[in-house]
Amino acid sequence: MPEVNDGGQRRFGPLGTTLVIIPTYNEAENIKPIVARVRQAVPEAHVLVADDNSPDGTGKLADELAAEDEHVKVLHRQGKEGLGAAYLAGFRWGLDNGYGVLVEMDADGSHQPEELPRLLTALKGADLVLGSRWVPGGRVVNWPKSREFLSRGGSTYSRLMLDVPIRDVTGGYRAFRRETLEGLGMEEVASQGYCFQVDLAWRAVKAGFHVVEVPITFVERELGDSKMSRDIVAEALWRVTSWGVGSRVSKATSKALGKER
Repeated sequence: MPEVNDGGQRRFGPLGTTLVIIPTYNEAENIKPIVARVRQAVPEAHVLVADDNSPDGTGKLADELAAEDEHVKVLHRQGKEGLGAAYLAGFRWGLDNGYGVLVEMDADGSHQPEELPRLLTALKGADLVLGSRWVPGGRVVNWPKSREFLSRGGSTYSRLMLDVPIRDVTGGYRAFRRETLEGLGMEEVASQGYCFQVDLAWRAVKAGFHVVEVPITFVERELGDSKMSRDIVAEALWRVTSWGVGSRVSKATSKALGKER
């Protein structure tokens, strides 16, 4: 649970070293540019490339970067298991290696590394910072209206269904304090894709962590193929609906039992 001082106010400790986790699957065209941008934007940060055995050689390129730069690490995974599994593996690696801040960032450049300092500054007074497209100042670039409608709709549905005060629940540009991740029950997380992001945000709110949204500009990828699919959207819809209904039933049951006493 979040710590408070004697006056009942939230207490935030120093951040510690930052680890930027970049999951990859067939991102050979993007991996070197995105790592270079991260290193330039936040030179003191470390980068962990979590590669799902990409057949296009992304993992080999990441190894080359790591050989040239001690701030770059590589986590080779056996196969493509989904975004959520890759991030969870990266989180565990980062926690085991003593990092104080763990950042989620896409490999395709849609999350601009140049905006990372803003997220880290906000994290000094928060437990979790979300890079948000749907708060004032946030925006998307080069997205078709259908994609924007899907993303906005997914965030709105998740926010209402789960009763979380977050505008961009599905966004994947995030900075966690290590204590926040340790308090989320990661061993219970089995969701993927959009749903993985919703799951972690909801867990943070339920645990009483202070969540802050910072506006970002989300830029559609220029190289490589998007990993979005109908299955990812369907999983998110099913899981969010299930969680929301289950939460309402649990609250109603608890209320009824309380009245009986």
